[in-house]
Amino acid sequence: MENVEDVDNLDNVDDVIRSNAPGSFPYSVLRERHPALIQRVREAFPYDPERQRALDALLRESTDPAGVMEPLPPDARDREQWEEWGSGEHVGGSWFDAPFLWAESYFYRRLLDAVGYFDAAGPWQGIDPFRPFKQAELRGPEAQAELTALDRLAQEPPETQARALLHGSLWGNRADLGFQLTANATDTPTTPLLADDSEHLWSLLPPGAGNTVHVVADNAGRELVPDLLLIDHFLRHAHAEQVVLHVKPHPYYVSDATPMDVIDALHHLKQAPGEAGNAGERLWHATSTGHLQLRTHPFSCAPLPYAAMPDDLKKSFETATLTILKGDLNYRRLVGDQLRPPTTPFPACTSYFPTPVAALRTLKSDVIVGLDEQTERTLNESEPESWRTTGTHAVIQVRAGDDGRRASGASLDEVMK
Repeated sequence: MENVEDVDNLDNVDDVIRSNAPGSFPYSVLRERHPALIQRVREAFPYDPERQRALDALLRESTDPAGVMEPLPPDARDREQWEEWGSGEHVGGSWFDAPFLWAESYFYRRLLDAVGYFDAAGPWQGIDPFRPFKQAELRGPEAQAELTALDRLAQEPPETQARALLHGSLWGNRADLGFQLTANATDTPTTPLLADDSEHLWSLLPPGAGNTVHVVADNAGRELVPDLLLIDHFLRHAHAEQVVLHVKPHPYYVSDATPMDVIDALHHLKQAPGEAGNAGERLWHATSTGHLQLRTHPFSCAPLPYAAMPDDLKKSFETATLTILKGDLNYRRLVGDQLRPPTTPFPACTSYFPTPVAALRTLKSDVIVGLDEQTERTLNESEPESWRTTGTHAVIQVRAGDDGRRASGASLDEVMK
């Protein structure tokens, strides 16, 4: 764990990632991923001709490097909010020249407009355009196999369960690595982590200390279930007296979790046999008694880093013993969506955050900090074009407190006794 040190140019706007370099990962997202998503959404629902035309218009506008961002409708419920978030600076300009994070976020907001999600007078109001994808993943055979593995995992010591559930939450839709292998008495995931502060994380949550843990969720479906199982472990083993689960107030980034997705996942767990069903019942009860709280905030869907969070959200996080941010997008927003040297200390990039903070992140974009020089060198030599974006590498990174130094604490085995 690095000590905090002064790092020059952490806020250098020249390092902000944009999508205007052909062949780059951000360019491919706008040119390839977004058109494919529009097609999937179009096929998922029998949208009327007006919605089809709106999707066609968004496709033409957002994928042409010469196209410009159009504004939200004059009566959009959050038009003023987006003006505060920078629409005046970017709308009317190229999608590809705007910061990548801003352009991506605005694309998803415009997609909701195209399908009539916010149209109070229309038939598609409130219908999540991504729900079929989330449901298919939640009900797939892989998800069922992972829940079955919980029966074997329950026979293992608490420290083994803790490692497995933490890695299950980390890897998301590769959660079988966390469950299945550990259920077969293997403590180590197949792919070593590029940075692993997991013992540090557990040392910040000693049992019986009345801890409050905030978890900022990433994806729904198969990825949300391991998050909920980790939360169940926190509560059941007294690592937390209360857990606050932050989710999106409306659909975002295809699979990001909303309150309805949490309810779907809880129902899925409750209906499962064995240990999964027991966990579902405990989580349902924890939610009804306030030990597990759901929370949403408009800034969850903002095109900005967490360093720009509003005061009310910051005060919410200040109640946490530890805040855990899940997934790639939250990582980008936590450390800044910038091309910094991978050896930039993680604590230096997160020193603004009001509580001790942990990132559980599978690498699916260019941003990465907190690596040692040897790790970076090895990756650049062995996987120069892909290691940052393929989702085959992951990190667990922790900043203990305001000064970023590693907190003194018990080892994982001691904490679990």
